[in-house]
Amino acid sequence: MANRNRPEVRTAIHRRIRRKVRGSTERPRLAVYRSLNHIYAQIIDDEKSQTLASASTTEKDLRGSSGGNVAAAKRVGQAIAERALSAGIDQVVFDRGGYLYHGRVRALTDAARAAGLNKDETLAKEAEAAEKAAAEEASAQAASAKEASAKDRSAKAKTAKVKSSKGESAGEAKAEESKEVKE
Repeated sequence: MANRNRPEVRTAIHRRIRRKVRGSTERPRLAVYRSLNHIYAQIIDDEKSQTLASASTTEKDLRGSSGGNVAAAKRVGQAIAERALSAGIDQVVFDRGGYLYHGRVRALTDAARAAGLNKDETLAKEAEAAEKAAAEEASAQAASAKEASAKDRSAKAKTAKVKSSKGESAGEAKAEESKEVKE
């Protein structure tokens, strides 16, 4: 039977993630911990086992009406990015701590990126989004052109049917239609 104890499942997921995600001196790890009422972020150098910067909603200057919402996570993300940049760190590895990359965790990491952490990653995402938008726009234009040509064909077919119902033969209607196209 599957384990349904949420904290145990989260720690198992976190252990699995930590096997893959390692912080180094040149690119430390941004670890996120989320409790019901607060959110915490630390920048950790795993080679030296040292915390380089930290921020949380328990601090007076980051505390708001509630520490357990998306707005508070954005404040913490902004603060951790500012502290990391002042410490000379501009590239980090994100460690979501076994939580889904959604809601407060995503808000914290997006705010940190917006404040200047992992600028290359942000620029690559923006370029990819612009490329995707251009491709969608081109496909939309092609679809509208295809639709317009289909409407023209159906209109010509209707005129051919009307002419054939008036007594003209189908051959005469097609000949007349080809004359219209040549003109």
